[in-house]
Amino acid sequence: MAKINFNFKLPSFIKQQTLSLGLDIGSHSIKICELHDHDGGLKLISLGSAILPSGTVEDGELQDPEAVGAVIKALVKNLKIKATKAAISISGYSVIMKKVNLTVMTESELAEHIQEEAEQYIPFEIDEVYLDFQDLHTNTETEERTDVMLVAAKKEVINGYLDMLKSAGLKTVIVDVDAFALENSYEANYGNEGNVLLVDIGSAKMNINIIDHGISIFARDIMMGSRQLSEEIQARFGLSFEEAEGLKLGSVPPEDKQEEIEEIFANICTQWIMEIKKAIDFYNSNYVDNPIEKMVLSGGGSKVKGLDQFFSDELDLPVEMFDPFANTKVDTSKIDAAYLHNIAPEMAIAMGLATRVVPF
Repeated sequence: MAKINFNFKLPSFIKQQTLSLGLDIGSHSIKICELHDHDGGLKLISLGSAILPSGTVEDGELQDPEAVGAVIKALVKNLKIKATKAAISISGYSVIMKKVNLTVMTESELAEHIQEEAEQYIPFEIDEVYLDFQDLHTNTETEERTDVMLVAAKKEVINGYLDMLKSAGLKTVIVDVDAFALENSYEANYGNEGNVLLVDIGSAKMNINIIDHGISIFARDIMMGSRQLSEEIQARFGLSFEEAEGLKLGSVPPEDKQEEIEEIFANICTQWIMEIKKAIDFYNSNYVDNPIEKMVLSGGGSKVKGLDQFFSDELDLPVEMFDPFANTKVDTSKIDAAYLHNIAPEMAIAMGLATRVVPF
């Protein structure tokens, strides 16, 4: 079985290393990203996505591993990907992320202590979870305590993914967390300066990560997503899901439905705003002197027409659409520029996973 690895910082020794195949398994679709080292940077070799049958992944857990594996296998074949060592990420109720403040220890001392510490915070039996941690080194020379990010994931869920991917011909070498894969993607393109609110909106979940100069201050998964909009539009007007998607994304003119669609958007997106504001309020109450400078929006849900401006108005923050390939060279012989531009917002997590060095 592959080593479970929640080591969520982009390695500084990335040059001349073999990179993992980034595989983002959502509830709506599979996203794959493959990067290579290139002249001291990164080059995009292949990427793509494929829709999953409805209900095959729910709340981050596999409901139909065989169906998911078949989609992944077909996508890898269609993209002619030869790499077999994959990095995946997880989210949902089976994953617990907790920042704890501990006495400064060596890495080996912390490894021995962390299980005892975890028992206070993990609502599962400790032998039922995989544990990992990272010392965030927030202490100064005069302080004897530091923040440590503790992550736990249910073995049953992780093992299900490992078995499914093995059946699809892939070896899982890294298991990450969605929010930290998103962080890696951002830092690979824009570095670690400033205080930034990262929000990735998928079909059924929203990942929030507030980073302060490269340190994750607040990370959380919210089980809300853009499928809410499509389903409400579908129900309100008696449309097919595909027709509702078109109205949601603005590719189909709303015509006489405009007013009702705006009402749907306001009701559901206000729920998203409330969750994001909770994260911002937590940050502001603890870091008064370092306000959040901007929000960076990604995920398939970020393509909802007007959502970036809505967030900016409601949160009183500048909002940028995230391009996970802004600092990445592209193999234009394999990847169409228009396709890349269209799919880029959905690829943020897959790109972050694809930056991970394969453990040797």
